Amino acid sequence: MTGPELAIAFVNTRSWRGSEPASEELRSPQDLAAWCRKAGLPETEWSEEMFAAAIQLREAIYRLLAAAAAKADPAPEDLALLGRALESAPPRRRLAWTGQGYVWDVGSLEAAPLAPVAWSAVDLLASPLLPRVRLCANEKCLWVFLDESKSGNRRWCSMSACGNRAKAHRHYQRRKGR
Repeated sequence: MTGPELAIAFVNTRSWRGSEPASEELRSPQDLAAWCRKAGLPETEWSEEMFAAAIQLREAIYRLLAAAAAKADPAPEDLALLGRALESAPPRRRLAWTGQGYVWDVGSLEAAPLAPVAWSAVDLLASPLLPRVRLCANEKCLWVFLDESKSGNRRWCSMSACGNRAKAHRHYQRRKGR
C-alpha cells in the first residue's frame, strides 16, 4: 500500500468512531504487526511502548485529517507528534526502481517502522489532494476517505455501507411519517 491510502488505511483501523464503543482493529502489538504485514510494511517486533506510540500517532493523524476535512486549524500538539515521528524516520534521499514502480530506498526502518505511514500522512497533508479529504457523513462511522468523485461532493465512505444505510433510514422515516 502506498500514497495517501496508507495513512487513510491506518487511521481507519479504528472505525465507528461516533459510536460507543468504537470498533478497534488494533487491540494489541500482535494486531499491529499483522496490519503492518498486510500493508506491506517491514516485519517488526512491537513492544507495548511502541504499540502505545503507534496508537498515539494514528489518533494524531486522524485528528489532522479530520481538521482538514472540516476546514479547521490543526491542533499544534498533533502537528508536533507527527513531526516527532518524522524526525525519527530515516531520510528519503534516494529513489529506486523495483521493476514495477518507483519506491524510496531508505535503508532500514527498524528504528521507525511506521515511517511510511508518517510520510504518507505528511504527503497527503501537503498535497493538492487535501481538499478532497472527507469524513463519512454517517455520524456513527466517521471514517476518513479521499473523495475521488468527479464532482467532489461524495458524502459516504462507501455507498454500499454507510450510503445505503442512510438511504434506507430516510426511506423508513418517510414511510413512517405517512
